Amino acid sequence: MKPFIVMDILKKARKLEGVVHLEIGEPDLPPSKNVKNALLKAVNEEKFYYTEAKGLEILREKIANHYKIFYDVNIKPDNIIITTGTSTAFLIAFYFAKKIATPTPGYPCYENFAELEKKEFIKIKTEFPDYKLSLKSLKGDFDTLMISSPNNPTGSVYNEKELKEICEFCEKNEILLISDELYHGLVYTDDYTTALKYNKNAIVINGFSKFFCMPGLRIGWMIVPDNLVREAEIIAQNILISAPTLSQYAALEAFDYEYLSNVRKEFQKRRDFLYNELKDIFPIAKPEGAFYLWCDISKYSNDSLKFANDLLEKAKVAVTPGVDFGEFKDFIRISYTKNIDELKTGARRIKNFIKNI
Repeated sequence: MKPFIVMDILKKARKLEGVVHLEIGEPDLPPSKNVKNALLKAVNEEKFYYTEAKGLEILREKIANHYKIFYDVNIKPDNIIITTGTSTAFLIAFYFAKKIATPTPGYPCYENFAELEKKEFIKIKTEFPDYKLSLKSLKGDFDTLMISSPNNPTGSVYNEKELKEICEFCEKNEILLISDELYHGLVYTDDYTTALKYNKNAIVINGFSKFFCMPGLRIGWMIVPDNLVREAEIIAQNILISAPTLSQYAALEAFDYEYLSNVRKEFQKRRDFLYNELKDIFPIAKPEGAFYLWCDISKYSNDSLKFANDLLEKAKVAVTPGVDFGEFKDFIRISYTKNIDELKTGARRIKNFIKNI
């Protein structure tokens, strides 16, 4: 199993003083104050017990209502399973797969999860500037297709037409679709939706870590089709028991749409700033979602790990090397999860570092 390199970079960066942390995909904004109040209330009421394996029914009802509000899609609460972050959701989802195809670059833990469960993992290369799958690229022998939109690390987003085509392809060919929608909400276009709008048999995975700004509470969810619900619940019983109870009660108050609208606007402002600061020194596909810039450093280096370590040691800016996401030795990922002042400092240091190469 491959190491998750960004965590090694983070560990190293935390031992240094004055580092601008642009490596980790962790929002620096707090969740809605309602979340904190709900968490403290749950603590004071001593809600330290297990919930049922699927999670609190009232939370599953809230999530179902979220899909109605956000996407005008009807979801049954019984089809929702609350998970410990999204990682356990992927472990459950991959149980139903044999050969998993997914676009690359992509989140490195996908491949590690597949290896852990001894599933075949097929990477489909995508290209600058959109980094999206096309129907022409969906060739080969696989029974499961996994997409992420917005994508980590590229920030690419499938619009409704593109998503519908992928969903119909999977339905027609009896391929299980797993849709990672963790960065939904942090999308800077209105032309997107959930895969469940076009494929009722898809497994959709989402959580509270990114848009809802609750990474440390380790709470996520998955939506499973009718024919897989009971088996998925049994797996959850065994590997989860249940998601953290206090976190579930806190998540009940996460759907503060006025606050979340401001979260989205803030990250869009940061994207625009950092993209404009760096686009003249790196080729960058302007991201439509999430909070990352995927930067081509081939003009300066073909060793992204060395580049990232040198940038950290010499300029005190932490970024993620592209090799974390596959065979991308000439790319780095820069996260704009810091305020504008820190991004200004980071951008200035990166430019000075480049000048001295």
